[in-house]
Amino acid sequence: MQFHLNGFQTGDPDLHPEANQPAGPADHVDVLIVGSGPAGLTLAAQLAAFPAIRTRIIEQRDGPLLLGQADGVACRSVEMMNAFGFAERLLREAYWVNETTFWGPDQADPSRITRTGIIQDTEDGLSEFPHVILNQARVHDFYLDVMRKSPTRLEVDYSRRLLGLEVLPPDQAGPLDHAVTARIERLDRGHEGEVEVIRARYVVGCDGARSMVRKSIGRELVGDAANKAWGVMDVLYRTDFPDIRKKSMIQSADQGSIVLIPREGGYVTRIYIEMDNLGKDERVAGRNIGIEQLAAAVNRVLHPYSIEVRDVAWWSVYEIGQRLTDKFDDVPEADIATRMPHVFIAGDACHTHSPKAGQGMNVSMRDTFNLGWKLAAVLQGRSDASLLHSYSAERQGVAKMLIDFDREWAAIISARPKVGDKGATGGLSAAEIRDYWIRHGRYTAGTAIRYAPSVITGTGEHQHLATGFEIGMRFHSAPVIRLADAKPVHLGHVVQADGRWRLFAFGDAADPAGPSAIRALCYWLAGDPASPLRRYTPKGADPDAVIDLRAIFQQGHRELEIGDMPALLLPEKGCFGVVDYEKMFCPDLKSGQDIFQMRGIDRDQGCMVIVRPDQHVGHVLPLDGYGNLADFFAGIMLDT
Repeated sequence: MQFHLNGFQTGDPDLHPEANQPAGPADHVDVLIVGSGPAGLTLAAQLAAFPAIRTRIIEQRDGPLLLGQADGVACRSVEMMNAFGFAERLLREAYWVNETTFWGPDQADPSRITRTGIIQDTEDGLSEFPHVILNQARVHDFYLDVMRKSPTRLEVDYSRRLLGLEVLPPDQAGPLDHAVTARIERLDRGHEGEVEVIRARYVVGCDGARSMVRKSIGRELVGDAANKAWGVMDVLYRTDFPDIRKKSMIQSADQGSIVLIPREGGYVTRIYIEMDNLGKDERVAGRNIGIEQLAAAVNRVLHPYSIEVRDVAWWSVYEIGQRLTDKFDDVPEADIATRMPHVFIAGDACHTHSPKAGQGMNVSMRDTFNLGWKLAAVLQGRSDASLLHSYSAERQGVAKMLIDFDREWAAIISARPKVGDKGATGGLSAAEIRDYWIRHGRYTAGTAIRYAPSVITGTGEHQHLATGFEIGMRFHSAPVIRLADAKPVHLGHVVQADGRWRLFAFGDAADPAGPSAIRALCYWLAGDPASPLRRYTPKGADPDAVIDLRAIFQQGHRELEIGDMPALLLPEKGCFGVVDYEKMFCPDLKSGQDIFQMRGIDRDQGCMVIVRPDQHVGHVLPLDGYGNLADFFAGIMLDT
């Protein structure tokens, strides 16, 4: 973490100096976010970092979320949260999912359950962060804290209900016009019924499965009917079930299934309970299911073990259904070439599913992490508004994968398991269920998503130079040693949620103090008019304000002298022109974790790895691929 750039400041370094918002009418905003769930807060926290962007976020509830709802935080999501600066706080409080156990009918006595397997929850080396469990409300708290400490001091406006949106016709509104009019009803005491009118350049609907934003742009959730009821409860308990503090998938022979998710703090466990099938057009509310029925159902599945519920922190009964919208913005597919989007939807507003695989909150947050930097780039004049088309193009495909996986997994855990050769009902055996979960481990960890080639994601003609940094996938961090101070760090942790691109230059075999490909690259980036650093960095801004260059050398950190390195890697920044010494890294040879070996970097040639602001690899290029580098950024950015 770097601070004190423009002078020494006491106090909390996460508290940014407050910046003035742009002049203009208070009812005109750049971005209006509707809904303060995980998707809305991820977007708000990202946009709050930009003083020149006026953002407003509204929420129908009268205050922050306190209990319940989602709780699983995948490895990839923790990586993302590290970019916002609160991963350490999250990990300190959360339950770490180290192992998952599987239980099924005892083959000798199917009325009893028995443990059928234990697996490591995530494979070794998949991420530097674990899969964890933490109340969604605490995740909200962390985002709200980021917003309050941001330069814009952004806060949620609670007790506001969106009544509807009107979007100007394309022939009457340019990409950056305040083309969307939102009518908002106040619900707070003393202002009930008052209607506010807000005009926005962009509106993002993070307002759930009954999204008013989605309805306002004529999109629909389409998919399977909800025909299965499940219950969920967070409980304090007494039990003789031995795996109560491990994530467990439990299937009985004929009493249904449950999923146990231990919660943070050591004493609470969340239990998902399979209930009955619903009839056609039947809703779960008509069943009048209460906590007593849920507890009884759990005990039937757990036989011969039992659980005594001592306290219930939260519970609910819900219906399973998988639904998806065909597009995540307001532009019809046929009009993409001639019309720019002004309204977007994210999270449950555009994809709904069961919570069994723990993907809902995770995918929703990554929806808006994808969108946030694109909105910032367009609003700052760094990219053309056509960049915004890539949000729906990339995230709708991810949501489709989620729906397909969720449908398959929900069917597996609801089917009656095989019991020997008799009584099989089409379900899987315990070993088959365990193997299925292992095969899909990378997907559930959030690390399997690959964006297709596009203007912001290159093709693979140079992928062989860095086989472990797959183009389109998230940048897989690895340990390195910072050259200036010999501190062990993770390279991926320099990719913060600040809207900047990263250019990682992995050195060739030559000594960077002498003639080498990486030194030649630095000279070109610093001096050639075609260099993206020169073309797209605003006059007077820090050299890394738009594209953050970092170098990783093959030599050990004690073999190199700081003063012999290219000047571009010792940039002068801030109002005092002080030097940033944190741009250069070396392999962690002491621990044997050589990033060049771990990530398949070509040792003879080295390479450039371009990383998008959302931590996905944008391209891999040779160190002398100057023209390729210039062309890639020319397709994304506007000249300053």
